[in-house]
Amino acid sequence: MNAELLLMFTLSCDRAYLYAHPERELTGDEQSRYEAALSERSRGLPAQYITGHQEFWGMDLIVSPAVLIPRPETEHVIETVVELAGLTGDGGPRSPHTGLRLADIGTGSGCIALALAQELPQAEIHATDISTPALEVARANAARHQLESRIQFHQADLLEGFENSSFDFIVSNPPYVGESEEDQVQLEVRKFEPRNAVFAGPTGLEVIARLIPRAHAALRPSGWLVMEISGTISEEVRRLLRDWNDVRIRPDLQSIPRVAQARK
Repeated sequence: MNAELLLMFTLSCDRAYLYAHPERELTGDEQSRYEAALSERSRGLPAQYITGHQEFWGMDLIVSPAVLIPRPETEHVIETVVELAGLTGDGGPRSPHTGLRLADIGTGSGCIALALAQELPQAEIHATDISTPALEVARANAARHQLESRIQFHQADLLEGFENSSFDFIVSNPPYVGESEEDQVQLEVRKFEPRNAVFAGPTGLEVIARLIPRAHAALRPSGWLVMEISGTISEEVRRLLRDWNDVRIRPDLQSIPRVAQARK
């Protein structure tokens, strides 16, 4: 993000206001706040952590260093779930999504759970995270968008406590970067975003390898697992899903493998 957006943050205004009032001068307090924001940005702190906000799926979300910053690529996960939710187990169209049960694993800011709550208003949605501070952010975002009654938040490691549940969808943007790739990750990501939300372990597959069998146990027959992944691990993910049905790796807009889907 550039200085213009930090100026918008300083003045609590939108871009239209800036363009309509080019003569607007900063007060002393505003100038100090703006310079402090620029200083933080110059040391690499992501602008989203400075402003405390990030847009996702048309929603303005609260973010903090306790959570991964939501990214546009993750919207492909939402698109995939919404598409699959419109189908029955035999591939035919499904009537209204009444009775659907979904779990968002490692919810972070809550971006996936909130977007799905908007798109599937009849669904029962659970969201888990092992981090207490992350869950505080997710709950704040649910309240901010008046979705707190739609999502049940749980502090848990992956699907802990849901081993025998019958979910229609288990959805996740898990850590999937390997520590061996650390030098290829943007400095501001590896320095400021929560490490356990970015790096899974030496190979990047460690969390996904734990999630897949747990998801299989927690899904109803013909239920779906949908995960965000990277191109680096796509073939290994496909291998881990070899006993599942209808496995597909979907690319993002840059043709990078981005979403893995598999049916129990």
